[in-house]
Amino acid sequence: MADVGEVLMSVLSTIRVPKPGDRVHKDECALSFSSPESEGGLYVCMNSFLGFGSQYVERHHSRCGQRAYLHITRTRKAKEDDNNSGSGHPPKKKPTRLAIGIEGGFDVEQEQYDEDVKVVILPDRQEVTSEDLATMPDVVRERVSLSMSGIMAADSVSHTLQVQQWDGEVRQESRHAADLKQLDNGIKIPPSGWRCEVCDLQENIWMNLTDGKVLCGRRYFDGSGGNNHALLHFQETGYPLAVKLGTITPDGADVYSYDEDDMVLDSKLPEHLAHFGIDMMTMEKTERTMTELEIAVNQRVGEWEVIQESGTTLRPMFGPGLTGMKNLGNSCYLNSVMQVLFTVPDFESKYVSNIAKIIDDAPSDPTQDFKTQVAKLGYGLLSGEYSKPAPDPGNENGASEPRGDQIGIAPRMFKALVGRGHPEFSTNRQQDAQEFLLHFINMVERNCRSGPNPSEAFRFLVEERIVCQESQKAKYTQRVDYIIQLPVPMDQATNTEELQEAERRREEGDSSAPTVRAQIPFTACMAALSEPEILTDFWSSAVQAKTTATKTTRFASFPDHLVIQIKKFTFGLDWVPKKLDVSIDVPDTLDLSALRATGQQPGEELLPEVAPPPLMTPDVEVKAPVLDDSTVSQLCEMGFPLEACRKAVYYTGNTGIDSAMTWIMSHMDDPDFSAPLVLPGCSSGPGTTPTESLSEDHVATIVTMGFSRDQATKALRATSNVLDRAVDWIFSHLDDLESMDVSEGGRSAAESEGGRDPPPGPRVRDGPGKYELFAFISHMGTSTMCGHYVCHIKKDQQWVIFNDQKVCASEKPPKDLGYLYFYRRVAE
Repeated sequence: MADVGEVLMSVLSTIRVPKPGDRVHKDECALSFSSPESEGGLYVCMNSFLGFGSQYVERHHSRCGQRAYLHITRTRKAKEDDNNSGSGHPPKKKPTRLAIGIEGGFDVEQEQYDEDVKVVILPDRQEVTSEDLATMPDVVRERVSLSMSGIMAADSVSHTLQVQQWDGEVRQESRHAADLKQLDNGIKIPPSGWRCEVCDLQENIWMNLTDGKVLCGRRYFDGSGGNNHALLHFQETGYPLAVKLGTITPDGADVYSYDEDDMVLDSKLPEHLAHFGIDMMTMEKTERTMTELEIAVNQRVGEWEVIQESGTTLRPMFGPGLTGMKNLGNSCYLNSVMQVLFTVPDFESKYVSNIAKIIDDAPSDPTQDFKTQVAKLGYGLLSGEYSKPAPDPGNENGASEPRGDQIGIAPRMFKALVGRGHPEFSTNRQQDAQEFLLHFINMVERNCRSGPNPSEAFRFLVEERIVCQESQKAKYTQRVDYIIQLPVPMDQATNTEELQEAERRREEGDSSAPTVRAQIPFTACMAALSEPEILTDFWSSAVQAKTTATKTTRFASFPDHLVIQIKKFTFGLDWVPKKLDVSIDVPDTLDLSALRATGQQPGEELLPEVAPPPLMTPDVEVKAPVLDDSTVSQLCEMGFPLEACRKAVYYTGNTGIDSAMTWIMSHMDDPDFSAPLVLPGCSSGPGTTPTESLSEDHVATIVTMGFSRDQATKALRATSNVLDRAVDWIFSHLDDLESMDVSEGGRSAAESEGGRDPPPGPRVRDGPGKYELFAFISHMGTSTMCGHYVCHIKKDQQWVIFNDQKVCASEKPPKDLGYLYFYRRVAE
């Protein structure tokens, strides 16, 4: 074997020192979830700075010829007691900011491991330590030492992602603070003993900084908190700022702006408090700040008492398909969705069964390859390699009972890749699990343009039948969907009297009033989905005028796997999003056969394909719409997109805010809701988008759904190159597409003669509409943007709860409280 110094000299030109901007992957293998704490440690390529576990480093060496790797191994230190270490060290400070890695935030613990670092030269695995370098030539010692120290000093990609944009308490100065008018009403606030002036509540008390009114705060989602009297006072008076009594210290206090709907800063707070006799310099904190309350919730969400199964002792489970996932900071929505998806055979066969080929075909930087990272995640979840109890350094003798925590996997690379460029999923904020599911399915569609597409397991066709009540003529349209959204008819609750009694007691200030959950029959939800919808402002091409119509929605195909979303999130009368606290008796088996679409009925006439005319002034026909600007402005002020507001006013014929609002609420789920208003005959109308400006990605996406390139091109040209609108358009014009000139989309007629186009329509599976429940995702919190997600999955007839890193046998799966339900077709 050659001398290690000579070998190191021969590979010196391949050893680089990290520069600013280099991505250093020193915490996670690019092809597996091996880390420096794993058996065998992690090997970091000293040229590309990619990390590889012991099972993949030889493969990387043979493929690229790189020989020098920095081998990092970490051994967990014994954990000292957080509060009384016994070593004289002060106890850890509790976090005061919802942030990571900054002053006052959560500590990024870097001192809990003993680290061993050395250079390894392949293929003979010759080792070089820092001490060995001291005896080598200066040129070798300097270059290798700089590379080693540079790699170890660089922020790893995972650490950068963890800290990035995580500070949850960046408060802005209120626009009301500088010129806040305070009433000279003689009110002086005592230093303690505060009570709500309406209900006598003594906790969560706020003082309005304009008139000194002392009132209780908002009611929390679990029924605790206040009775909303401070909010009601703002709605009555418009006085915007309030301070939380009990949080006032010489350093500041919690100030909330009801007008700005956020926690804010008040640079004149000492002056504003002194107006009501409060001296900031003498006040002591007696209540938790809003940030501390939020932190307390975030620290508590991983504990079993927050889960609905808190009354039972849950048995931890380990093995293949029972792997936990670490929460990377509000990533429970991603964890829950991916756990369920890799229970679907299509995803397992596409990514996990083919992982060897996927890794062999991976590009030089596999951290940026979608197929590789999805396969890596799927294998990590299903293999069982990481489904092992997490070590408990605080109990060296071993815990008397399993704690349920697993080593699990941390999907950092996957999360960074699927969230890249997305305004929400690229952050560490909580997200809607349903929106992430659709986002991920969309990415799978884009990345499966050849070969099997696992998203087809969820894809189905919806038929909408609209019947003009005046002419009795019908219009049929079809669209692709992946999720059925089930409405919640609150007026169908079976415990109305209990709900009314509980609400009456809360309004009277009864703090002992129980929290009563509305009991909604599942059959009522299905009836609300299937019953005809009345359209009051339908423009009928048969009578060339607005009239009433009915719209009925049915399944044109039944997917292999059906996803049902319970529409728990809605808007209150004040347009503030809220969550419906409901219990729905969701069944284990489902038969949707009665909802199968039947298509055009015998003898039924279809509505003519004629677009509504542009609006008319009394004397002049115009191409540009004449819109009521005041109505548009009112709708925009409510937060709706400008183009949606313009369409609402246009399609309701300038008949006022009420009819426009009704149009908006009935079209909010339309894929082109925010798309520009396009009128027949205008220059921006359909068909004006030149072929050369079409997005090739959009064309390819439509082609993967089973349409020809010509059909995809025509659809995109007719909808100004908007993908969602093009897909809807194509299903509304299937008859036209069957007879279209195939040379129109860019291929010549001669080229088209060589083979026949596939029949129009998407690539969907179909079968009986009978299903069985195999998984559901639950949400706890006031909205999809906060709270916590967990999922339950049926494994070998046993319900299992997946709560991030905890995987346990479920004793009482809360099937009535789910948000997303997953059914599989029952084989007949």
